[in-house]
Amino acid sequence: MRDFTKLEMWQLGMEVADEVLEILEQVPPSQMGFKLRDQATDAACSIPSNVAEGSSRRSEKEKFRFFEFALGSAFELQTRLLIVQRRNWADENRLDAVLTKVLLVQRKIGAFMGVLNA
Repeated sequence: MRDFTKLEMWQLGMEVADEVLEILEQVPPSQMGFKLRDQATDAACSIPSNVAEGSSRRSEKEKFRFFEFALGSAFELQTRLLIVQRRNWADENRLDAVLTKVLLVQRKIGAFMGVLNA
């Protein structure tokens, strides 16, 4: 079993989760609603969680499945953050910065999945 905390995609996922939580704490619930906030924070936390869980799996097929979940959560998070951005519910510069990290984590997960699938 690998030490998942040393994986760059896990570390980046944790940074994304921290930043998303901080950004969305600043948005009044009356403005964006609890549901969208909860869904975005769940997706953000799901990225590193699925990377960690996938790292615990012995078979390549099982690892791949959890990295697929992590990638799906990254795309879900990107969509939710784009909604927040379009509605101007949070600071544009902070959203741009975290969206850049989300795209990077998507690429890292995708590249790792490519190695597993090779």
